[in-house]
Amino acid sequence: MTRVDTAERLVTADPERTFAALVDPDALAEWLPPDGMTGRIEHFDLRPGGSYRMVLTYTDAAGAPGKSSATEDVSEARFLEITPGVRVVQEIDFVSDDPAYAEPMIMTWQVDPAATGSLVTIRAEQVPAPISPEDHLTGMTASLVNLARYLER
Repeated sequence: MTRVDTAERLVTADPERTFAALVDPDALAEWLPPDGMTGRIEHFDLRPGGSYRMVLTYTDAAGAPGKSSATEDVSEARFLEITPGVRVVQEIDFVSDDPAYAEPMIMTWQVDPAATGSLVTIRAEQVPAPISPEDHLTGMTASLVNLARYLER
């Protein structure tokens, strides 16, 4: 059975503005990297079948080696579904020599209207075994905190 990790957060922005932050490469590079990392988007083609490549760089790689190199995690994502204002489904390939990362992970970002803004849910399926559930939840939660901070400025 494949592992599924989820995290959610209420943000005080309307669903349209929240969704826009999920599909804007500059916004993604700012809010998606978890604590202790910076991000950059190398290319971005927003359409079903389109893709993007993101490089996450550790600010301090001591004790936290990256999947792609000692200091970086590189992922290549393909958009499987884009439902404007609601959902983004993507298949994530981790660039790594480690065979434990060979299978793609499916990541769904969902935006639902809430009384005070939007409920954002991240669902990760087929999570590679080397990513511990605790670390993944911490990282996804940090990304959602960053998203809320990004939207609330």
